[in-house]
Amino acid sequence: MKLVCLIAMVIGCLTSLRAQAPNAAPSVWQQPAAALAAQVADLLGPGQTHLTIHNLSTIPIDQIPSIRRLLVQELKARGVLTSGTESANVVRVTLSENARERLWVAEVVEGDETRVAMIRLEAGRTQQPQSTSGLTLLKQTVLTTSGQVLAALETPNGLVLVEPEEIVIFVQTPDGWHEQKRVGIGQTRALSRDLRAVIYLSPDSAGFSAFTAGSTCTGSYRSAQAETWTIHCHESDDPWTIVQPPVLQTVSAGQSTETQMNVSVTPFKAFYNAARNYFTGVVNFGPGVDLPPFYSAAQIVRSAASAPLLIGGIDGKVQLLNDGALKGVSGTRDWGSDFAALRTACGSGAQVVASGSGEASNDSLRGYELPAQEAIPASAPLAMDGAVTALASSPDGKSLIAIVHTAANQYEVDRVTASCN
Repeated sequence: MKLVCLIAMVIGCLTSLRAQAPNAAPSVWQQPAAALAAQVADLLGPGQTHLTIHNLSTIPIDQIPSIRRLLVQELKARGVLTSGTESANVVRVTLSENARERLWVAEVVEGDETRVAMIRLEAGRTQQPQSTSGLTLLKQTVLTTSGQVLAALETPNGLVLVEPEEIVIFVQTPDGWHEQKRVGIGQTRALSRDLRAVIYLSPDSAGFSAFTAGSTCTGSYRSAQAETWTIHCHESDDPWTIVQPPVLQTVSAGQSTETQMNVSVTPFKAFYNAARNYFTGVVNFGPGVDLPPFYSAAQIVRSAASAPLLIGGIDGKVQLLNDGALKGVSGTRDWGSDFAALRTACGSGAQVVASGSGEASNDSLRGYELPAQEAIPASAPLAMDGAVTALASSPDGKSLIAIVHTAANQYEVDRVTASCN
């Protein structure tokens, strides 16, 4: 009898501890997640849905996965299961705030019908820890010109612009940038309506390679010669270089100084459809899967052993190629056709900056984290002065070059950097 009582007491204690454990340190997001999930479930009813989260508040990016888990759990408890992108129903949650309160809004989309659920939260300190992983995008206009700019590259010896029919070199003087040299590309075919080009720094950092529809140009800089730049262009249908190795990654040496290491990145070249304005999906290496036709690609260097490839298809779908598998990325509904990888000291250290979907007269850029197959906003939108027509990473990956077509029919070359919040 005593043994039975003792066993009963032990079981009772364990049950009590198990029941108390979740309450010992409840998440500050538990209650709002439950309240929002209840409203969504009332609107949607039992079934499946695709869940996305956009963070426009000061909630740190590293807390968004926790909020997502809580929402998934609370929705599941009410009969709503979150599924992949193939679901016909969509729940888009936006986390925003003002000086007085937080506002969580859920757009519940069923077919052509959209309904809204909303809750308000106090902007208390316990729910507003200091962000260490969010970032702020900053813009600096490098050059404004009346000529159409397809691509641009900052080199140690000048600024190189690719125009529809010419390569233009600018040098910086105390009173600004001045044109130094202009060389014809030698286009022999009719130019398409939507022109594109890419340009990369040469491995020795003393020159460049540029690709346009039907032509390739190379440039080299020699300080000992009177004519500092030598540029050659020729007709070519060779694949364009989209991602250029090696990528230099800064790593801490354990002291105040830093060292550089080369991250192994596969050279990535793709064939361009000169009659249209996109890449065919045929590339110079075997990724293990067939790539769809795409507008943009970026390699996200997370470590020396991890550099997945992000593809923006012409059908509007964004997919991630990793370990031979191509998987869809959610949270990219608001993306335009241009994006590029950015290396920062914020968050995971590897973000993607994407242009807006083009619905506004003035475009914008926004930073995103990609912890898995979901793009999570990591910055507020950065307003641009027109339409972003091209976006590319700098040679070291720490900044971006954006080409903007302004309302005044001029072209801006903007340098975009990021600072941690």
